[in-house]
Amino acid sequence: MLLTLLAIPLHSSAQALNDDQRKARAIATELDLDSQELVTLEKETAHALALNNSSFFDHVYSDDYVGTAASGETRDKRALVASIQHSSTSYANFLVTNINVRVYGPSAVVTCTWTTRGVQDGRNFARQYRVIHVYINNHAGGWKVVAGQETLLPG
Repeated sequence: MLLTLLAIPLHSSAQALNDDQRKARAIATELDLDSQELVTLEKETAHALALNNSSFFDHVYSDDYVGTAASGETRDKRALVASIQHSSTSYANFLVTNINVRVYGPSAVVTCTWTTRGVQDGRNFARQYRVIHVYINNHAGGWKVVAGQETLLPG
C-alpha cells in the first residue's frame, strides 16, 4: 500500500507536464541524439584520415565544402579528396579527443583535437591540431560538413 501511495505523486507529476515542457524534453532528446551522431562522425573522420580513405569524404562532406588546411591553403571538396587520394602520409596513430558539439537547429559546430603520428615523405612526425567543423543537417542526407579549419599546434 505504501508503494501505491508513493507511486501516485510520480504518476501525477508526469501527467502535469504542459505542452511547452514536453516540447523542451523532445528537443533535448533530439539534441542529445544529434550530438552523439556528430561525435561519431568526428571519430569516423579521424579513422578515414588515418586510412587515407577518400571515399568517406565524398559521402560526409557537402559538395560546396570549403576548408582551410593547417598550411593556410583553402580547399574545396574536390581538392580535399584529391589530397587524401594522393597522400604519401602513413599514420601509425590518429586520435581525436576533446570533442565539443554545439547544435543550433539544423546546423552544428564541432571542435576537437587531432593527435597524429606517422611517416610523411620518409620522415617520422608527431603533430597536434585544433580542428573546427561546421555541419548542416538537411535531414534527407543527414549531417554534412560544409566548412572546416585545421590549426597546427606548436610543439
